[in-house]
Amino acid sequence: MHPMATVLSRRALNRATLARQFLLERVDLPTVEVVTRLGGLQAQTPHTWYVALQNRLRSPDPHEVGRLLTEGALVRMSLMRSTLHLVTPQEARWLRGTTAEVMSRDLEHSTHGKATAGMDRSAVLDMARKILAEHPLTPKQLGEHLTEHWPDVPGPHLSYVVRCLLPVVQVPPRGVWGASGAPALAPADTWTGLPMDAEPDRERLVLRYLAAYGPASVQDVQAWSGLTRLRSVVESLRDRLVSFHSEEDENTAKARRATKPVELFDLPHAPRPGSELHPDLHPDTPAPARFLYDFDNILRAHADRTRVISAESRRRIAVRNGMPPSTVLLDGSVAATWKVNRDRPARLPSHARSLDVFPFRPLKSAETEEIMDEGRRLLAFLSPDQNGQEVRIHDPD
Repeated sequence: MHPMATVLSRRALNRATLARQFLLERVDLPTVEVVTRLGGLQAQTPHTWYVALQNRLRSPDPHEVGRLLTEGALVRMSLMRSTLHLVTPQEARWLRGTTAEVMSRDLEHSTHGKATAGMDRSAVLDMARKILAEHPLTPKQLGEHLTEHWPDVPGPHLSYVVRCLLPVVQVPPRGVWGASGAPALAPADTWTGLPMDAEPDRERLVLRYLAAYGPASVQDVQAWSGLTRLRSVVESLRDRLVSFHSEEDENTAKARRATKPVELFDLPHAPRPGSELHPDLHPDTPAPARFLYDFDNILRAHADRTRVISAESRRRIAVRNGMPPSTVLLDGSVAATWKVNRDRPARLPSHARSLDVFPFRPLKSAETEEIMDEGRRLLAFLSPDQNGQEVRIHDPD
């Protein structure tokens, strides 16, 4: 690391990441392009990820996004961190090969992997491909079919082998706005018409990540992707990157359990405070209030997340069941949680009657106004035909 490397403050990192994530200003870009530039959207829930498009696009159309899913221009499949992501088929092709070891590790560390360790898993995959070629099936249905050939192995174990080792997508209507459906699986190559045989491309993954979430450390890339041993990959790219030091303060030291600044890497021409190519971007560039959905990748894309959430706020939203709350950004950092109340219990995103916001601290009047305006905008997106909607801001704990 060069001893005179520029130090980037937490606020500079925050504004750089928000700019790349289209969270400083909404954009007029095609949905497919935005999804690609964001590095995909974590989409393990059927519909909450639509909020990521609502807070990044000027004129989001959820029905158009649903059409893109139905027509195969977007797909939902397990990739980074072995979690479901929304990506284009073209991105899926190389990302699936690059993250294959993440999927394999997920299997081996699970009870399903231990239960199937002595099996001929390739035979299971071949049979699953034949079965799924006829029509999509839920994991439960697929497991039942597979137990006809391996009666001594429980179906959930067999279907998890397929989920981790065979490139499959969750097909519509699951994930389509205004629709519901079971999580049915289909082979990714037959669904997309593209062979899923691309060689792993770790360099491309690092570059794609930095474009969406940089500047970042090697540990950050690994946290986002689930891959390990990426130091050598980043070093091989060093001549194509620029590097900085992180700013060390109490928050970042606690987050990393580190005692010295960390080297951060970035693309030379990416938006970043201090860059001559982006003179209007500063650490104090205004960051408007934004409502994030429960699994927004901006809160999962770094080992050191203090650029967007303090250690104290992270403790506030920590959960044990794996279902985190949705959050609100104020001045670029998590400062509240939110939830929607509906006229009737439903998994669909419609019938939003009200929106409750739970701030972590007393709000300034301007912040209250921002939250109210942005909350009303979100409610109008969720349920454009609903009358009498309201945004309620509760007193902080």
